[in-house]
Amino acid sequence: MFILLSGLPARAGDGVTFSASAGPAVPTARGALYRISYHGHSAYLFGTIHVGRPDFFPLEQEAARAFAAAHTYALEVDVSDGAALQAALAQRASYAGNDTLDRHLSPAGLQRTRKALEKIEIPYAAVARAKPWMVANLFELTLLERAGYRSAEGVDVILLQQAQAQGKKIVALESAEYQMSLFDAMSDRDQEQYLIDSLDEMQSGETVRQLQELLAAWEHADQAALDAALRDVEADQSASGKFFREALLARRNPVMADKIAALAQAEDGSFTGVGVMHLLGPGGIPQLLAKRGFEVTRIY
Repeated sequence: MFILLSGLPARAGDGVTFSASAGPAVPTARGALYRISYHGHSAYLFGTIHVGRPDFFPLEQEAARAFAAAHTYALEVDVSDGAALQAALAQRASYAGNDTLDRHLSPAGLQRTRKALEKIEIPYAAVARAKPWMVANLFELTLLERAGYRSAEGVDVILLQQAQAQGKKIVALESAEYQMSLFDAMSDRDQEQYLIDSLDEMQSGETVRQLQELLAAWEHADQAALDAALRDVEADQSASGKFFREALLARRNPVMADKIAALAQAEDGSFTGVGVMHLLGPGGIPQLLAKRGFEVTRIY
């Protein structure tokens, strides 16, 4: 559910049980779009996903118009800063010196990881210095890549490229180092459990089901299906589910809401794109902004 762009290799292979659907011929509503207003200023919040396909663009009319008119584009992380991204990967996602993954996993955990890597045709040596949480995210990214969704075509990435081409001011709500530090704060035991949970869900088919449902919900701006995806997250008592809910949503949403609020108060018409799960439910950014006195309207 949460993909960071990484320098780790991922190759397509066989055996995936879901595929990307063909896109429509005309722009259609995707994700979620909100308009927020405060003391005469208005701004837009758009729910993105961190992977994509070429047919996800152009945006539908209202989102496209709001984006074109905005002087500022805000997003979670400025992924065009390759040096900062690589530094964060080296510091947070990889072991230092001669330290390797096998020193931090139990024998059973290491054996399962090796078998899973063989199945997706990634040599263990390619990830030997990666931390368990990074390997878990690599498995998810590989499934998405196989299904035709590319991290290089992530919705937030394409919007960033368009914003830069149009000369917009870019505001990063977070840094790559901060995002990765949330994963890196897990103990060795918790990181291994995070990885094992991911392998369990892949083996059972649960990962494929969740990814397919979330992607379909995003592609069709299906509010009911997006809300159902959030309920799945809230009900998930696995280590990975708790981490996603507590560290990646509950901890980050209030901080991002504060920064979006400050931006909206400072200027009129800004456009913010963040992962769609950050916009859902009572703890989502729109509801947090409403509690801060903003008028919030969900467009779709």
